[in-house]
Order: sequence, then C-alpha cells, then structure tokens
Amino acid sequence: MNTYLPSLAGGILIGASATMLLLLNGRIAGISGIVGHLAQGVGMTTNLAFVLGLLFGPIAYLLVFGDWPVVDITTGWPLIILAGLLVGFGSRMGSGCTSGHGVLGLARLSPRSVVAVATFLTTGVVAVAVLRSLGI
Repeated sequence: MNTYLPSLAGGILIGASATMLLLLNGRIAGISGIVGHLAQGVGMTTNLAFVLGLLFGPIAYLLVFGDWPVVDITTGWPLIILAGLLVGFGSRMGSGCTSGHGVLGLARLSPRSVVAVATFLTTGVVAVAVLRSLGI
C-alpha cells in the first residue's frame, strides 16, 4: 500500500467536511470554536456530530485500511499536558485554531489567518529547535 494514501484520504476528508460545514451552515470548521460552542450548549446537533466524527475517525480508518492508525508518542504525560494547555491558550488568544485558520482561513485568503498560520508555523519551528537543543 502507498504510505501516503492514509494521509491523502485524511486530507480529503478534512477538506470535504470543512467545506460542507461552511457551505451548509455558514460556519468555519475550527475545532476550538466547535468544542467551545459544544461546551456552552450552542448548536448541539451540528457540533456534537462534528466532534463524534473526530472521535470515530480511527474506527473508520480501521474499517478502510484493516489496521489501527499508528501513533508513536515518545514523550511523557507532563509535556503532553503542558503542550495541550499552551495550544488551547494560543487558540483562544489567536481567535481560532490551526484547523480554522489553516484549512479555511487560508482558503478564503483571510489576512488574519495568514498571520495566524505564519505564527503557528514559526512558533512550532522554534519550539522544536529549542526542545531538540535541550535533548527533550
């Protein structure tokens, strides 16, 4: 099997779901916003369906490719929790997450999204460089 096929299929599904949400509901498929609205009880049906689709994605992968997706996490829980909190804080501070800005914001040529994605990528590169220099 082509090693890029699962990634290609995932990208197509992300793009299709984001496009459908935008065209059918007029909403940006930003995960932080969707989860935030779900927690507030807003738009329960659509938001819950979207989140359940994310959670059941690995099961769909299993059915299509015959094996579970391989996930190799080589760091400990404290760093994972810290990273999650920083991503959550950053997505609130940046008025959206990587999916909202990166998938639909760039496609709509949103200047705010261009700045946000450039910031995400730059921060990620710097974080990896710093962590590797520290041996983490």
